[in-house]
Amino acid sequence: MTNRSNRTMAFNFSAFSYIIALIVDAFLIFFSLFHVIAFDELKTDYKNPIDQCNSLNPLVLPEYLLHLLFNFLFACSGEWFSLFLNIPLLAYHINRYRTRPVMSGPGLYDPTSIMNADILTKCQREGWIKLAFYLLSFFYYLYGMIYSLISA
Repeated sequence: MTNRSNRTMAFNFSAFSYIIALIVDAFLIFFSLFHVIAFDELKTDYKNPIDQCNSLNPLVLPEYLLHLLFNFLFACSGEWFSLFLNIPLLAYHINRYRTRPVMSGPGLYDPTSIMNADILTKCQREGWIKLAFYLLSFFYYLYGMIYSLISA
């Protein structure tokens, strides 16, 4: 007879929240990568600003809503540290969308002003920072999922 531990992995709402966060974060990484590539194409004049804004603007609200979704799950499951880590980006998203240029549809990027060097640099930097944040978050969520599965 072997001496086995009574510890078993248990699936709980916290683990579910981290699994959803992992899946959604993978999509957010792709959104950020697309963001970085799109602004690099604008910087090198590979694409025109109208086409690029038409491809970027439809991704803004889904990105913000997906980020809000798993943070809502973190709040419901009591994962306060994970929520605390995401609050600055949530606040930035809300402020960024609240102060966006006046446009006819949803989105952040205006084709008439996007080619301004300052705005283009700011948008490109924003894409890189979000990519780094989402990549680091992915590994943290992976750790959080494993920890919540093992400790339950």
